[in-house]
Order: sequence, then structure tokens, then C-alpha cells
Amino acid sequence: MPRSAKDIQLAELKDTVSQLNELIRTQTAAMTSLQKTIEQLQQDLANKTAEIDYLKAKLFGSSSEKTKLPFPGQLSLFDPDDRVPEIIEPEVIGVAAYKKIRKPKATYEEQFENLPGRQVPLDTLDDEDKICPVCGEIMVPIGMEVVRTELVYHPAVLEKVEYTAATYSCPSCKDTLEPQFTKDKAQPLVPHSYVSSGLAAHVMYAKFINALPYYRQEKDFENQFGVKISRGTMAHWTIYCAQNYFLPMIGYFHRLLVKRRFVAGDETPIQVLKEKDRRPQSKSYVWLFRSGDDGNHPIIICQYHPTRNGDAAAEFFRDSGSGTYIIVDGYAGYNKLRDFKRCCCYAHIRRYFKEAIPKGKEKDFTDPAVQGFLYCNKLFEYERAYREKGLSYKQIYNRRLRDEKPVVEAFMAWIDKQVPVNGSRFARAITYASNQKPYMMTYLEDGHCSLSNNMSENSIRSVTVGRRNWLFCDTTNGADASMVLYSLLETARANGLNPQKYLEYLLEVRPNADMSDGELETFAPWNKQVQERCANKSEVD
Repeated sequence: MPRSAKDIQLAELKDTVSQLNELIRTQTAAMTSLQKTIEQLQQDLANKTAEIDYLKAKLFGSSSEKTKLPFPGQLSLFDPDDRVPEIIEPEVIGVAAYKKIRKPKATYEEQFENLPGRQVPLDTLDDEDKICPVCGEIMVPIGMEVVRTELVYHPAVLEKVEYTAATYSCPSCKDTLEPQFTKDKAQPLVPHSYVSSGLAAHVMYAKFINALPYYRQEKDFENQFGVKISRGTMAHWTIYCAQNYFLPMIGYFHRLLVKRRFVAGDETPIQVLKEKDRRPQSKSYVWLFRSGDDGNHPIIICQYHPTRNGDAAAEFFRDSGSGTYIIVDGYAGYNKLRDFKRCCCYAHIRRYFKEAIPKGKEKDFTDPAVQGFLYCNKLFEYERAYREKGLSYKQIYNRRLRDEKPVVEAFMAWIDKQVPVNGSRFARAITYASNQKPYMMTYLEDGHCSLSNNMSENSIRSVTVGRRNWLFCDTTNGADASMVLYSLLETARANGLNPQKYLEYLLEVRPNADMSDGELETFAPWNKQVQERCANKSEVD
């Protein structure tokens, strides 16, 4: 029988209720699934937080007990075979967070204590200003005080000095066929030249310390003094003085340096236009060798070489004894120093990992690049603490074995476990660090060895900065002379001298190749008399 309208409406309502019930069941199931997902994410976040805390404690914490089992799923940082190691850190070295301390502003007296000075009395008061406003009596002076300080600049002055010499004749022979005469002989710094020791020192200082090329100095002389001194003339002065007066000193420094047990090296490219059998665009090199942190007088020597071949280093240290420690960067050319003990530069390793850290991930301790960076930072924190405590080289040696050796071993094991993406910056960092593994432990053998090669990089900076201005050397003689000047100036600065004063002093005493090492020692930057004469009192090392 046909259904009524009410029956049809009731059937439709039942269908609607059934559909709503099904929707409610679906939404309930979805909410339950989402709740489980949220709970899982919260658990994952808690695990990650615990893992980060574990890594931070592992990298920065200290413990004298056996380590507990590692965090689930996390490889051990200190054992290459994932066994539970015993980490020995018998003494905690407190490395406080670095806080920059602002130095109090120096007073005028402190800033200008080395400058000559004079006092100028002021007299700007009118007679009316000297009348007492209370009783009308004339005021009288009762004392003087400094009310203002200013620095007055006096431009440099070129002075023409003419040396005269009396001529003497023999009165008995003056009417003979061979009259006899004599007079004082002039001894110019450079034959047939008007240059003085002060002018030559100024030109060389401006070129090799202030990086002012000869052509700019040429313009400066003309603008200031109306004097034409060509760039070629200044180059001739430099080459002549380097070959005749400075080279004997560099030879003496070389003989002293190769006897040192702790040395360092670095190299940087330069361009020399006129090299035999080479194109002007060819790349040449400056090799820098210097004394290490051995507590003796610093010696720094730069040499020009046409190539980056390691034979340059081998030839320089030909007379060095076996077992000499040298700290250098990762360049393989230094492997030609067969009997040397090579130390790696952890500053270079750290730099590679720092460059590999993704932007914004600097605080993400789970990022492998950050972990590699922190391994290196841990070693530098220990080294800084040793220096702040003023430890002796023997004490540094003992502390390194106890504190730093476990970190280095863990770092090397960590490097082996990394699987970086080919071509990435992190892969580059791991490759560099892996290549340095044979040299990572060498510095632990002696407290005199350095953790980084920053000393060499600082010493060669004057070359790299100057290169931006003078761009190239014209001839090989010019390149050799430039390296002689850089060697003298950097050694003088390292020994606390005023470089320009030291150059002028050497040009006055004029060392030569016929002098013995004992005589050359009296002109060395560490000689007491030289220190008193050329000390740079305002320079802070």
C-alpha cells in the first residue's frame, strides 16, 4: 500500500540521523588519531630535549667517574667502538662565559704621555672680568691649572744637508810635479744618491708597514714638498739597502731560526711580472717561516719563491735538526720536511666546520657541523684557561694529556663516523679534518707546541694587506728585497721595537756580509742597546 507523506518524512529523518551518527563516529576516530599523534610528537620532543642535554653534558661537562650508558640511539662521543669508556678529567678547569669588559677611557695624560709638550698661558679676561662682583676689588692671580688640551700637528719637513770637507795639501810637495792632496771621503748610503738613512727608512716603512705604494709616495712628496722623487728611485734605494745592509741580518736570523725546536710556517700568493721563462700572470708565492711559542726572542723570515713547491720549505730548513716541531695549515707540501714533527692547526679545522653550519643552526647541538665546531672550541677553551692561569710549559703538557687528549680522541672517532653529503660544506670540513688526523695528536707531545697557527697568519698579514695596494712586484730583485724588508719589520715589531726607528738604526750602523755572527748580534732587535734606542713605548702587544 502506498506510504503516506508522514512515513516518507520519517524515513528521511532516520536516514539523516544515521548519516549524522556516521559523521560523529568518523570525527571521533579522527580526533583520537590526532591526539595520539600529538602525544607521540610530545614524546619525540622530550626525547630530543633529553638528547640535546646529553650532548651538551657530553661535550662540555666534566666527570671523574665512568660514563653512564649513552642516550638510547645515540652513539658514544668518546669511544670509536661504541663501548662504554672511562673518561678521565681529574681536575675541572672552570672556563667562565666570556664577557667583554669595557676598559675605562684613558685620560689625556695617559693617551699622550709619550708626546713632547709645552704649556701656553691663556689671557683672555678683560679688566672688567677681573673685578670682584661682591666688593668691587681687583682680583689677583693665585695659581695656574690646565683647562684644555689639544694636539698640534707639525707637517714633515725635508731638509737639504750639505756636507763640506776641507782639502789638505802638502806644502813641501805643492811646487813639485806630484803635489799631494787629501780630504774627507763622503760615504753615501747609496752610491751617487742623495738619500739619507731617515728618508730611506721612511719610504720603506710607508711601503711595507703602511702599504703605501711608491707611486703614491711619489705624488705625496711632490704635493707636500714640491720635490720630485720618482718611484724607480725609491725602488732602487730599497733594493740596494736590502742587498747590502739588511741581507746579512736576515742571514743571521736564518741561522738562528733553523736551530729552534719549535717553528711555524705559512704561504700566500703574489704576482711578479718579470720572471724568467714565466708569464707575467703566473702566480708566485711568499713563504713565511717563524719561531714558535718557545719563550725565546721571536724571529720572522719571509722568502719569495716562484712556486708553491714544498722544496722551498725543505731548502729553508735544510740545516735543522730532526725532531723539530712545525705547525702549519693543511698544505701537503710541508710533508717534504721529512724529519719534522708536524702539528695541525685546529683554527683551520674549526673554520671549516663553522663555514658548514647552516644559517640559523648555530645553537642546534644536534647538527653535525655544530658538533665538530664545538669539539675544536672545547680545546681552545682549555688553552685559554691555561694561559689565564699562567701555567708553565711543563704544566701545560700535563694538563693537555689529562684534559685535551680525551677530547681529541673522541673528535677523531667522531670524524670517522660521519657520512656527509658529497659536495656539501660539511663534506669539505670532514675531508679536511680527516686529512689532518695524522697530525692532530702531535701537539700533545710538548707544552711548547701551539694549538693553532695564528701566529704565522698574523705575521703574514702585512704582506696580504699590502698586496691589495701595490698589487705586484716588477722584478725578482724587487720581490726578494720586499721579503727582506717584511722580515726585518715584522721581527722588529714582534720584539717590541718601532719598525721605522729600527730600519733607520740599521742604515746608520750599516751591517755587512764581512761581519761575524757576534757582531751581527749587537744589531739584533732583542739586543739591550737596540731595545733602548728603538723601543716603541706606545705600542701594546
